Amino acid sequence: MTDTPARLLRLLSLLQTPREWPGSELADRLGVSDRTVRRDVDRLRDLGYPVEATLGATGGYRLVAGAAMPPLLVDDDEAVAIAIGLRAAAGSAIAGIEEASVRALTKLEQVLPAKLRRRVRVLGTATIAPSSGGAPVDPEVLTTLAAAITNRERVRFAYRSESSEETRRNVEPVGVVPYRRRWYLVAFDIDRDDWRSFRVDRIAAPHPTGARFTPRELPARDPAAYVTGARTDWGTPTLRFRITIHAPLARVTGKLGEIPGDLTAVDDTTCRLEMHRDDSPEWFAHRLLELGADFEVHEPPVLIQELQAVRTRLNRALGVKN
Repeated sequence: MTDTPARLLRLLSLLQTPREWPGSELADRLGVSDRTVRRDVDRLRDLGYPVEATLGATGGYRLVAGAAMPPLLVDDDEAVAIAIGLRAAAGSAIAGIEEASVRALTKLEQVLPAKLRRRVRVLGTATIAPSSGGAPVDPEVLTTLAAAITNRERVRFAYRSESSEETRRNVEPVGVVPYRRRWYLVAFDIDRDDWRSFRVDRIAAPHPTGARFTPRELPARDPAAYVTGARTDWGTPTLRFRITIHAPLARVTGKLGEIPGDLTAVDDTTCRLEMHRDDSPEWFAHRLLELGADFEVHEPPVLIQELQAVRTRLNRALGVKN
């Protein structure tokens, strides 16, 4: 084997097997001399692969754990297995690894041969992971968006709003963010000339347009801050909302606007909303009533006043005297 790059890849593939390889056996496998094996091992070390050598009759070479993560070689079956695992992790919001799973899956699927991509998609369709309690997300949608973000490429997609209205969007994507068991896309909506966050489980058929863009200044520290409502162009929030809602957390989550608030479970039947926002009290009062659950407003006072005004209007409509 005289092709040095091919020989190095073959040597690395052998060393990744969890065993110790005598230099003479490696030389036989590669069809080279012991001296060439030693030079090739030195080349791998220069590339960052921690190859350890032991002396003696039982000595040899083996790949050990190093201080950094070097590139790995995997065969077809291993690549398919890794991709299936990453798709499962990306599609269900497993705390702490969701975003890394999407990045890794995007990189892997970009280099997979077409026949392996088909295997991954067929297996992914047939494999059903246990529900994590979050909204189900198609990993292929996530990886398409992630690739567009990396390439700074505009994306078109169909979007279903909270009220089930279907629209077409043309956006400049800057980040996908996992938050409270949901995925959100942060992007500049070209047709609406403003920043938006989109729930990824409501996005259908995304496709890059081929048009590149220069990222605009995001009105937040980063996409994650934007999703949680920490926008720099809103200034100091004017209202603090603190409300106890007598309904399970899962029933309320996602029903108080596109941007998640600080919603936490008190127990299995009650949750509490605490957040700073500059939403209209009138708008927020009607959203609370649409929940179909009992609730108590602790603050702000203007929201309590708005609910009292709603009660007065309802009493008049029903012929009830105040």
